[in-house]
Amino acid sequence: METIVSPSLLSANFLHLDKEIEMINESEADWLHMDVMDGVFVPNISFGFPILDAVGKVCKKPMDVHLMIVHPENYIQQTAKSGAAIMNVHYEACVHLHRTIQAIHDAGMKAGVTLNPSTPVNVLEDIIGDVDIVQLMSVNPGFGGQKFIESSIKKVQRLRQLIERGGSQALIEVDGGVQVDTAPRLVEAGVDILVSGSYVFKAADPKATIHSLKQLHR
Repeated sequence: METIVSPSLLSANFLHLDKEIEMINESEADWLHMDVMDGVFVPNISFGFPILDAVGKVCKKPMDVHLMIVHPENYIQQTAKSGAAIMNVHYEACVHLHRTIQAIHDAGMKAGVTLNPSTPVNVLEDIIGDVDIVQLMSVNPGFGGQKFIESSIKKVQRLRQLIERGGSQALIEVDGGVQVDTAPRLVEAGVDILVSGSYVFKAADPKATIHSLKQLHR
């Protein structure tokens, strides 16, 4: 399977966001990853719906929206209205996760569930057949440019086993510390989607960096 590459807008130059989106449109990137942070669920505030709405009007790639917020179920319709193709919510933030996944699907989006580094994959055993994407955080959520947590490799392998055992079609996405050393190992372990922020947007040639990630196959 060809690796899906989803550059993270969190690392973009917000002073020239139009040029950054133009670069994404012209690149081999499959999706555009958008981290919405509320300063409550994670210790940082990033951007909200005005940015999503503006980017949704000009971005030609599907928007992969990752809500690092409390009560994400309250923002399903607003996320869909922004033009998002994927809405990813944290397991840790959802009391009624199955209901939230159903509502995301009903709004016309693919449903993703994200696990923090300390959350084991087996919590998804009863719901793995209902989700389109499982995203594993390979850093603690809240800030870009963090060091990759090495145990994430084995966690990917355990998640792959859970997906296959449950007969699920869910894709595995990894967010955090994805760069030249970690990306090949993640793909080899079973990752389908690579989220990369600093490694792409801070590169001398972002398009070439995206191209290099696209060359990885499992």
